[in-house]
Amino acid sequence: MSAATAASYGIHRVIGPHRVLPQQADRLDAELPCQATEIEVEVRQLHVDASSLRQLRQARAGDLEAVRNDLLELVRRRGKLHNPVTNSGGMLTGVVRAVGAEYRAAPALGTRLASLASLSLTPLRLDELGAIDPRSNSVTARGTAFLFQRSPWAAMPNDIPEAVALAAFDVAGAPARVHARTAPGSRVLIVGAGNSGSLAAVAAATAGAAAVMVADVDAERLRALAALGLPVIHPVQADATDAIAFAAGIGEPAELTASCVDVPGAEPACLLATRPNGHILFFSMVTDFARAALCAEGVGTAATLEIGNGFYPGHADFVVALLRAHPALWPLLG
Repeated sequence: MSAATAASYGIHRVIGPHRVLPQQADRLDAELPCQATEIEVEVRQLHVDASSLRQLRQARAGDLEAVRNDLLELVRRRGKLHNPVTNSGGMLTGVVRAVGAEYRAAPALGTRLASLASLSLTPLRLDELGAIDPRSNSVTARGTAFLFQRSPWAAMPNDIPEAVALAAFDVAGAPARVHARTAPGSRVLIVGAGNSGSLAAVAAATAGAAAVMVADVDAERLRALAALGLPVIHPVQADATDAIAFAAGIGEPAELTASCVDVPGAEPACLLATRPNGHILFFSMVTDFARAALCAEGVGTAATLEIGNGFYPGHADFVVALLRAHPALWPLLG
């Protein structure tokens, strides 16, 4: 790999171990000034990955000030927001403060943007961090981040509330990929009615699914989805950690299943609720892929198991269009 190519991936900011990509690194150098192939961002807000924030809250028994301090310490120690337990980070919004001389297709200075690459690979310094809201993954912040040439980003839309757009960008890969994988007239199952699940359900509906089952234990979230008024969406209250009962509650197996739930142990339920020749997308950062593969063998299914990569070509534009077409989604994300 040439030095120029390595720089576009951010390898020059890796402190250790040697010659790994930034996501794999134990620590990044977030003190260097803006380099030739980077964007320097004045950070305004962080959107912490749901599984990471859940783990930190549980570890601190709900003490939100302790969670806030843990986040600050993680960033100080690692030069990025990278939870070592969940191996995840989140994303940020901010304003472009500087652009390197060799950065291609650069945004204008002052552009409000959202990073679309994980904070687990984004060099980050934090000067301040706001209070943790128990009802939200978003936290106000002040600091500096650096985006590499290969790190995707999106300009913040002016006609959508920032909190809504940020929450949607954070999970944009899920609805975009579900939309691409949904066959017209098919039966789709979305496991989890959180931000990614809600957007994925609407994406499947717009792709022409005949039925979109959305399963969750949270009756309030399911009622909110039903209130969207899309007749193909069918909320089902079910616990994905009880595979046998879950599959029975879903009924007819789905051709496409997307796991968007941030609690562990949902893999067997997804397998049993999907046709043996179907397709399963695992978007949750707590997915155990060994469990998924071995359980698939054990129940004799040949379903395709796909890691739900958070990047999909055009996913930011897709999710913005989805929000504009369905403003009733905004309260579910804000």
